[in-house]
This record gives sequence, structure tokens and C-alpha cells, in this order.
Amino acid sequence: MSDALKELGAHIEMKRPDCVLGYEVAFGELTITVAPASIVGFVDFLKSDASCKFSSLVDITAVDHPERAKRFDVVYHFLSMYQNQRIRLRLQVREEDLVPSIISVHPSANWFEREIFDMFGILFSGHPDLRRLLTDYGFRGHPLRKDFPTTGYTEVRYDEALKRVVYEPVSLVQEYRQFDFMSPWEGAHYILPGDEKQEEGAK
Repeated sequence: MSDALKELGAHIEMKRPDCVLGYEVAFGELTITVAPASIVGFVDFLKSDASCKFSSLVDITAVDHPERAKRFDVVYHFLSMYQNQRIRLRLQVREEDLVPSIISVHPSANWFEREIFDMFGILFSGHPDLRRLLTDYGFRGHPLRKDFPTTGYTEVRYDEALKRVVYEPVSLVQEYRQFDFMSPWEGAHYILPGDEKQEEGAK
């Protein structure tokens, strides 16, 4: 299987050297790094090429690497039911970059791209209706970015007096935002049943 994926990677790189920045086979999967500007034409090639026929878009997601200049990886997964193979495409983009929408090739990308915009704040050019999908219209921030606070910025509750849902800023004092990740047993000044046997054995 690994040899077949390597042959497929070499075939794709030979056919589309203008799009492919590199490829690798790891853990039984082929991953191709693609130039962001070429993604639409490249996805169309993967769908129509006789050796590929990746006609099913399985998923689009993203990964946040805040320490990198090209902060985000946008990741596409495709399936070829004709060749019984899967492929992963990866784009590396900056926070301010626009990623071309692939809706013209795969209409099912619509909600995937909306979800990525909502969760990561990545913008897709050419998308017909790029708005939040999972969070509320007035939501602030993008929850799957690694710099998003675990408490969020606002909290929602039902106000009995106003008879409606209200939004309020989260008001946690700073010490509740800091975690030392200590074990609950660290710093304990008592002996648990059975611990005395270990001390006796050490003597």
C-alpha cells in the first residue's frame, strides 16, 4: 500500500509541478503540500485525472501553529472510490491570507469552509456565504485558535427579570485562570495506607 501511495505522489508531482510543493507517505497516508493559490485547479485535477479520481470530499479542517509565521495549516481529505485510495492536502497560510474556496469543484465544501472561518478565523475568497456556523452571530473570537481563552470572553444566561437571554463579560479573577497542573497528591503531608511498607523496604 505504501509503494502505491508513493507512486501516486510521484505521478501527481510529475503532472502538476506548479502546484505541488512536496509530498510524503507517513502512517499509511499520502500527504501533499500545495501552494494556496493553486488549490482550486489542483483539486479539480485530482477529481478528473484518470489515475486519481478523488471525487469525494471527506473533510476540510485546520490546525493552529501560533509560533509559525504561516500560522495555519488548512487540511483537505479526499477519497477515491474508484482507486480505493485516500489523500490529504495541506496548505500553509498566514493569518491575513485569503484561501480560495473550492466550492466550484466540490459544493459540499460550503459548510466545511464556514466552520473553519468560525473556529479559526481563516477567510475563504469566493465563498458565497461566509458567516459563522457553530457560534452565535455576536460571538467574539475564534474558539479553536490556541490563544483563545478557555473561559471565552462572554457568558450567556437567562435573565428572569428581563425574560430573555443576556450576554455578559466573563468576570473571573486572575487566579482562576492560572493552573499549576500539580498532582492532587503532591505536597500532601500524610501517609496513605500501604506507604509505610515502601519506607520499610527502603531501609
